[in-house]
Amino acid sequence: MTPPSDPHAILDAELLRGRELVAAAGSLEALEEAETSALGRKAPLAGVQRSLGELPDDVRREVGRRTNEVREALRAAVADRRGELEAARDASLALADRIDVTLPGRRLRPGSLNPLTIVEYQIVDVFTRMGYRVVEGPEIETDWYNFQALNIPPDHPARSEKDTLFLDVPGNPDLLLRTETSAIQIRTMEQQQPPVYVIAPGRVFRQDTPDPTHTPVFHQVEGLAVDEGITMADLKGTLASFARAMFGEDTRIRFIPDFFPFVEPGVELAVTCFVCHGTGCRTCKQEGWIELAGAGMVHPNVLRAVGYDPERYTGFAFGMGIERVAMPVFGISDIRLFYDNDVRFLGQFEGVAAAR
Repeated sequence: MTPPSDPHAILDAELLRGRELVAAAGSLEALEEAETSALGRKAPLAGVQRSLGELPDDVRREVGRRTNEVREALRAAVADRRGELEAARDASLALADRIDVTLPGRRLRPGSLNPLTIVEYQIVDVFTRMGYRVVEGPEIETDWYNFQALNIPPDHPARSEKDTLFLDVPGNPDLLLRTETSAIQIRTMEQQQPPVYVIAPGRVFRQDTPDPTHTPVFHQVEGLAVDEGITMADLKGTLASFARAMFGEDTRIRFIPDFFPFVEPGVELAVTCFVCHGTGCRTCKQEGWIELAGAGMVHPNVLRAVGYDPERYTGFAFGMGIERVAMPVFGISDIRLFYDNDVRFLGQFEGVAAAR
């Protein structure tokens, strides 16, 4: 390799050129290109370094020292410029992501309770103010609690009417999904002696095909009162007070004789329509009354099943479907809307629970 005629002049020129390239770099990518041009293998500075072996000893030492100085000066310039460009980049990102703390906050849209939950809370509130307490039980029940203890023996026709969902569990052939929350009444009476005043809300399950008025999963609220001297008049007074508290002071009730295996006598509770107040409308099908619940005096066989003396204690029970209450209350014609999780539907009930 032929040594350059004036290596010192080349080094001075490369120092100047490199500094100008570095100073002119407007981005980190441009700086990389400038660094390669000034300090890369094909740069004139690298050529001077490769020719050192061809120079006389006294000249080689001087040129070598000067080459190292230029290289370090250019590296320092690149490092300084990189710091400036990185700081500018970070400042730009911070500016783009900045938050103006003086701006008003965005109000979060509050959620709303499902109308079934709203109605359940309202029903529970009425009865707890009467002195009842809330009890719960398992959704998977045994045949004893769901049927036999409620005076529904294995050959009773009411079993087929329930369309029960039995569970295929090895070693437990009598497990099923409860068909009504009445099973909780049995569990409660087994655990305490009278007086008993409880309500039991919860989900129940039957083999129903979904349609506007049926669904395989729905909700009930059962009530039970057992004490000395309880009569049918107490049942009627309790349900009349509930109806007035729930639907208005002018609400009237009527009992229609009906049959339920676990009560005797049994009745169907109807209340005056809370839309037309008994004059007849679409909600009550022009009848002026809305069927609301089944009720009656606790059957002596049910009391015996839990160890109560039916000669000493009497009681009444009632049960109502929460969906069947919510549908006329809110003017809902299709029970399936409660389970569709459509925010457009649920959003209509924002604030309803707090208003009562």
